[in-house]
Amino acid sequence: MIAIISGLAAGSIALVGFGIDSIIEVTSGLGLVWRLRSDLIPARRERAERLSLRIVGVCFIALAVYVGLDAVIFLSHSEAPSESIPGIALAAASLIVMPLLARAKRHVAVRISSPALTADAKQTQLCTYLSAILLGGLLLNAVFGWWWADPVAALVMLPIIVRDGVDALRGRTCCASC
Repeated sequence: MIAIISGLAAGSIALVGFGIDSIIEVTSGLGLVWRLRSDLIPARRERAERLSLRIVGVCFIALAVYVGLDAVIFLSHSEAPSESIPGIALAAASLIVMPLLARAKRHVAVRISSPALTADAKQTQLCTYLSAILLGGLLLNAVFGWWWADPVAALVMLPIIVRDGVDALRGRTCCASC
């Protein structure tokens, strides 16, 4: 919520996209809790695994559509975001926390043989990349006044987001983000 509120206040598409990615993380996590509960009934595990992967994939694609459209609109209208100190602090903190969380999720995914949890770990790793790109865009805007750095930073993420979304929808969990 901090990212979304700070992003809306500053007019930062990359920061709002980062916040939406966090909402997607929570949605994906809830899907995985449901998936893990399915282990109690082995006959449901396979179906729950496939559905959880689809949820993760749809979340990635939804994020890509949102970020892509807003970034193009911001660039075409030359909308300059304000600097966001809370956004810069949040992106910097995420660069520390997200890799640790992604590693822990991957470790658990291997132990329980869960492609859905592997996909969720990749989504958390994507959040690390998004944090780095977000931080770069926010700093370039704050320090040099490069208004275009924010929407360009958002666009840089699109190929990774789309690829991971398509891979999850196809039931694959191995790609560049892991």
